[in-house]
Amino acid sequence: MPVFIPKDVQLTLESHKVVVAGPKGQLTLHVRPEVTIERKDEAVIIKRIKEDKFSKSYHGLIRSLIANMMKGVTTGWTKSLQLVGVGYRAKLEGKSVVLSVGFSHTVTIVPPEGVVLVVEENKIVVSGADKELVGRVAAQIRAVRPPDAYKGKGIRYDNEIVRTKPGKAGKGTAGGTQA
Repeated sequence: MPVFIPKDVQLTLESHKVVVAGPKGQLTLHVRPEVTIERKDEAVIIKRIKEDKFSKSYHGLIRSLIANMMKGVTTGWTKSLQLVGVGYRAKLEGKSVVLSVGFSHTVTIVPPEGVVLVVEENKIVVSGADKELVGRVAAQIRAVRPPDAYKGKGIRYDNEIVRTKPGKAGKGTAGGTQA
């Protein structure tokens, strides 16, 4: 399947490197020699050299990565996180986010170059052109305080469903001593 190039995107193919530039930024991908990449009209065609299992799987991976790069430099990628819990807050200080999530100290998350963090009430929105980088930063924020299995408190993805466990049912008399 070819990957179509949007009108406002510039694509540069070098020996084993693909550079995609657009309105949201520039992304680079290094490609192994198992596949070849060529441009035909307004599309990119990825072909594999051999028909072994590794080359086939790598062929699909490279095709997906280039398609993600095209979308990233035109519309960008976003991930939303929710803060659930009494007193859990996030505030923006410059480009970094300061989290107050029940610890005795605050936690500061400094985003890498190319990622923008936005705080809205109890939501944190991570956005950028590189899909992998956006996902990594969102996972890093979530790892500060993952959702609790009993009360559901913590930092979770917007569409994440947290299944809570039932707590103790109460005091039982089985196995206890009698006077």
